[in-house]
Amino acid sequence: MLNGVDPVAQGIVTSLAHPGGNITGLTQDDSARLAAKRMQLLKDAIPQATKIGVLTNPDLTYDKAQWQQLKLTAQSLNVTLRPLAVRQASEFESAFADISADRPDALLVTSAGGLNFTHRRLIVELAAKNTLPVMSSFKETTEVGGLMSYGSNRIDLFRRAAIYVGKILNGSKPADLPIEQPVKYDLVINLKTAKTLKLEIPRDVLLIADEVIE
Repeated sequence: MLNGVDPVAQGIVTSLAHPGGNITGLTQDDSARLAAKRMQLLKDAIPQATKIGVLTNPDLTYDKAQWQQLKLTAQSLNVTLRPLAVRQASEFESAFADISADRPDALLVTSAGGLNFTHRRLIVELAAKNTLPVMSSFKETTEVGGLMSYGSNRIDLFRRAAIYVGKILNGSKPADLPIEQPVKYDLVINLKTAKTLKLEIPRDVLLIADEVIE
């Protein structure tokens, strides 16, 4: 696997160190800890934000864990959260319509089992109609108009996955190969989007960005 999310909690493997069976590879770190980091970065970029929407799938175990952590983080940042529950693609438009009368200041997007990545362009378009800056875990979302993203470097994961393929083709058993977690994380900021939304990103946030899209 290249982008597994919490494979132990999902029952795919017994542990990261000793996966057992025929599955190994790399995980995409979309833990509750990382979700809290994204919210902190979003608040740093938009200090005036007091209400943050969270686009999430409440049926997923790891999205539930992220939501609980985000609630704790929100208290420390003095912001309130507004959940936007989406379980399938047909629910995006109605979820955004529900917040039109009570619009948050920004939107944090979870991975939602890949649903939010697959439909990232639609999410950004709907957010733009509501003048909502978007923080996500995927650089690709920022590239199509999201404001910022913070997450594991997918190209690095793919390169490391090739090493696993080589080991297995040379006779190594997947059960004996520990599942690796990301070692490189990127903060990407889209300044073009910031200008469209009339936002000025603080200089200290721009200085820690790994990539700035202009």
